[in-house]
Amino acid sequence: MAAVPGGAPRIPSVRIGPIDLAARVDEALAVQAVAFGLSPEEVEVRRHIVLRHLDHPHARALGATTPGDRLVGFVYGMPNERGQWWSTVVEPYLRATGSAHWLDDSFVITELHVLPEFQNLGIGRTLITTVTDAVEQPRSILSAIDAESPARGLYRSLGYQDLARQVLFPSAPKPYAVMGAPLPLRRAH
Repeated sequence: MAAVPGGAPRIPSVRIGPIDLAARVDEALAVQAVAFGLSPEEVEVRRHIVLRHLDHPHARALGATTPGDRLVGFVYGMPNERGQWWSTVVEPYLRATGSAHWLDDSFVITELHVLPEFQNLGIGRTLITTVTDAVEQPRSILSAIDAESPARGLYRSLGYQDLARQVLFPSAPKPYAVMGAPLPLRRAH
């Protein structure tokens, strides 16, 4: 296996590397819509959110592309700031579990999605470990639907632990869990 910058393994027939997510936002949201089951209305709302996030000077994005440059997965995130919307929503839940300090000096994984036919190939693992390997923060936080799922299993295998559960986001139909892990993320043995 060849390696990409940062020593991450290269997934057969898929390249993991930096992408201009703002230029490819519609492709990325198409991946998210399939992987996460979003309606066209939800995609449009998320488009504006993603573009706003990418204005952050320390936002980082990676993509998984096929040899034909088809985007089949992506991850992006940024350093957490307590004034950001996501942080203000999760803070009371984290405070209730004694975990509010996780909001300081952490890198938030904002989105991580891989098309279903490309899942279980190590692409999501490589995306998240590669993006977090390049940050200065000592820990990472994220939110995921609060249900047993392959995504939650992946996060746990990387060292993420539940910091708060049954977190309710406005207009989200299902509760979420907020998870945190020290960096660098745990590697498979």
